[in-house]
Amino acid sequence: MRNLTIGFLLIAAFSTCKSNDSKTSLPIYGTRQAVTKIVDGKSVTDTIYQTIPKFKFVNQYGDSISNKDLDGKIYVADFFFTTCPSICPQMARNMLKVYGTYKNSADVRILSHSIDPKHDSVPVLKKYADKLGVSGNTWWFLQGKKEDVYSIAEKNYLVAVKQDSSAAGGYVHQGYFVLVDQQKRVRGAYDGTEPKQVDQLIADIKTLQAEASSKTAQ
Repeated sequence: MRNLTIGFLLIAAFSTCKSNDSKTSLPIYGTRQAVTKIVDGKSVTDTIYQTIPKFKFVNQYGDSISNKDLDGKIYVADFFFTTCPSICPQMARNMLKVYGTYKNSADVRILSHSIDPKHDSVPVLKKYADKLGVSGNTWWFLQGKKEDVYSIAEKNYLVAVKQDSSAAGGYVHQGYFVLVDQQKRVRGAYDGTEPKQVDQLIADIKTLQAEASSKTAQ
């Protein structure tokens, strides 16, 4: 539980820092290290940032989805379960705003990971997506081994998830929408129950798109 608390505090720091950031660039979160190498006889130091590691899950269509499917993509990740009686319905309504804005953008994806994979089978996830009016491949509802889902949530996205029989629905989880760039680096975290923060997420995705276009132009 201590690790979940640390993750919560770090994510809270993300949101606090974000309100003071420049509108033209976004910070890069996570650990980093300096790597020095020799280029053309000169010593050059590069910064290597923490990235989301390899993963493999299954989406609502029964298709295998891995980290490679996100190569060159901007994406938003969150964690939920279909029978959630608390924050998930609000999160879904707010994520629909993100989906509506970017459903025709080839460079944007949404990944919603179920934390109750035993119940949330592929047919259940498909029915859930259909009920929301989600189609196509912009928004994937993902199911996988419980240990894999919980590990990537807590260690990489810094989102606390926990099975708790005393909680409503049997699970406890945070409602953050985590923004990841084309290099799989975390660039922001937003309270998925707060419309203003979701609006900021939508704006920050545009910032990442502009960042990518600028690099391509160079």
